[in-house]
Amino acid sequence: MCLDLDGMFSSVKAFEGQHYSSLKKRCLQRGMLFEDPCFPAIDESLFYHGNRIGRVHWKRPQELCDDPHLFVDGISAHDLHQGQLGNCWFVAACSSLASRESLWQKVIPDWKEQEWDPEKPETYAGIFHFRFWRFGEWVDVVIDDRLPTVDNQLVYCHSNDSNEFWSALVEKAYAKVYGCYEALDGGNTADALVDFTGGVSEPVDLVEGQFAQDEVARNQLFERVLKVHNRDGLISCSIRATTVEDMEARLDCGLVKGHAYAVTDVRKARLGHGLLAFFKSEKLNMIRMRNPWGEKEWSGPWSDSSEEWNKVSKSEREKLGVTVEDDGEFWMNFDDFCQYFTDLVLCRLINTSYLSIHKTWEEEVMRGSWVKRDDALRNRAGGCINHKVTFLQNPQYVFDVKKVEDEVLICLQQKERCGRNKEGKGENLAIGFDIHRVELNRKYRMHSTQNKVGGSIYINSRCVFLRKELKEGRYIIIPTTFDPGQQGEFLLRVFTDVPSDCKELTLDEPPQTCWTGMCGYPQVVTQVHVLGAEGLQGPDSNGGAHNHPYTGYSKWRKQCVRQS
Repeated sequence: MCLDLDGMFSSVKAFEGQHYSSLKKRCLQRGMLFEDPCFPAIDESLFYHGNRIGRVHWKRPQELCDDPHLFVDGISAHDLHQGQLGNCWFVAACSSLASRESLWQKVIPDWKEQEWDPEKPETYAGIFHFRFWRFGEWVDVVIDDRLPTVDNQLVYCHSNDSNEFWSALVEKAYAKVYGCYEALDGGNTADALVDFTGGVSEPVDLVEGQFAQDEVARNQLFERVLKVHNRDGLISCSIRATTVEDMEARLDCGLVKGHAYAVTDVRKARLGHGLLAFFKSEKLNMIRMRNPWGEKEWSGPWSDSSEEWNKVSKSEREKLGVTVEDDGEFWMNFDDFCQYFTDLVLCRLINTSYLSIHKTWEEEVMRGSWVKRDDALRNRAGGCINHKVTFLQNPQYVFDVKKVEDEVLICLQQKERCGRNKEGKGENLAIGFDIHRVELNRKYRMHSTQNKVGGSIYINSRCVFLRKELKEGRYIIIPTTFDPGQQGEFLLRVFTDVPSDCKELTLDEPPQTCWTGMCGYPQVVTQVHVLGAEGLQGPDSNGGAHNHPYTGYSKWRKQCVRQS
């Protein structure tokens, strides 16, 4: 697959205005090791609720071992172990990243130059830099190499090898972006996957989709998962915890609730031995995962030492990399996977390179904001369609589908409301969007709802995503918060097969001229096929659930359990 990764990174913004090259050059000229004034080695860089782990000593890698390295024998998912922080969501994303060389080399740029060189110790300045995709742009984050330790051991993320430090350093850079280490305590793997790739994250609710019961749907889902994996996408999964007591509760089968797992491989395993296996068409849909703890694996069928592996040849087992170690990595049959896991996240790398042999997407990126104003015509914080009086006061974006039918991907991302240090983490707004089909010549904002043809769920996550087949015509996307009056910035990304000419509608009506009274307004060009409007219904007379797409808001709010 040929992705235009160089284009993706052609413009990188220096985080906090710190430029790695100039800072390193200055340190080398002065013969001193870098100390980061923007993320100092103090408790405020660790906690915003106060120290809960005792006296912490910040140490450089040279103080922890004799021969420090970024990588020991390369990079792999097995390098990572979660420390005393509930950030399995971040560690799981790192595990997925480690399996994609083209991706981790962008997150860890100039890795050879950043590596320790024992033959040239004078070139080491105690400074590193890493890159993350944040709200539509790549940012370069500079850190020093002082790491928090207790009893001479790393407190947080660490490697199997005591002299390998890439995971601890990437974690420190990520903590700096969020304000402090504690800000990473509980989060969403989908966010980290997007931060590592600039891709589009699609959540899949395995329970709601009834994939465990529907074999056809399950097989179709496996093909989607396989395609995302084969095209260098990143994948994670989890078992939803619905109560505090459920968090990190271990099931009899060895799996852990409320815990993020990295998907490290997806395969169709050939059953049988010898020539029989070669000519036999039967294959098993298999998926491999890794627990960020580096232990506690699935103990059911196709686990490391289960008898099911006798059904495949030795060469097939070697090809799949089957081991019997308790290293946190294990295989499952996809049928069992859908039976036990509740949530799956597919982070697609949306291919926009014309040099690719795979499908090329056209991307439109819009930046906007929900702004509350007293003037109804200028208000841009109207809430969802439940609030009929103010709904159409939200920002509106028009785009065209120019094929007879086209698959459209739409991703709405809100700017993260992270607090800094003692302020703590800000809560995300519940966001979503509607899509309305409009007249072919519409150039002005809608003032009455038209034909709703789709929409996302409403959820208090950073991103919402929709994949939808749309017929040829003109459409308007209305991104909103669930409640009116809420303010925030957002990023809207629209992917189509051919350019969609997406743009914001800012004018309420055509300009008045001296001819307007005589000639009237332009004639409306309507669609050939008009779709029926989809209205919303409120609670039923018995106080039951809303019978409309927005029921998902309260449901998903409750299910938005942060992965520790």
